[in-house]
Amino acid sequence: MNEEIKQENKYITIDDFAKVEIKVGTVISAEIVEGADKLYILKVDLGEEKERQILSGIRQYVSVDDLIGKQFPFVTNLAPRMLRGFESQGMILAGSDDEGLALLNPSKKLKNGTKLR
Repeated sequence: MNEEIKQENKYITIDDFAKVEIKVGTVISAEIVEGADKLYILKVDLGEEKERQILSGIRQYVSVDDLIGKQFPFVTNLAPRMLRGFESQGMILAGSDDEGLALLNPSKKLKNGTKLR
């Protein structure tokens, strides 16, 4: 692959970014998925009529107590996906490096459903 093509693939446009819907939500509950070492089933208040169910493979890094009642950013316009027989309706955002995983938190409480941009 030549350098010019690599540069083209390095960047997205603002229109590409605008397609990703990221909203702040509060985790209402977190349950362990039986038979899965990494998965939690999160119930999340995203300011919608009903809570969303979001599955996340963060169990080895984060305890239930570190999730419940706290706000995090979620990608909310991913197509639903089945994992271990449960539907996931979004994705929690996190960062990771050689030392583990970190969840992202707003610096102050925001209204559930606040869109990040």
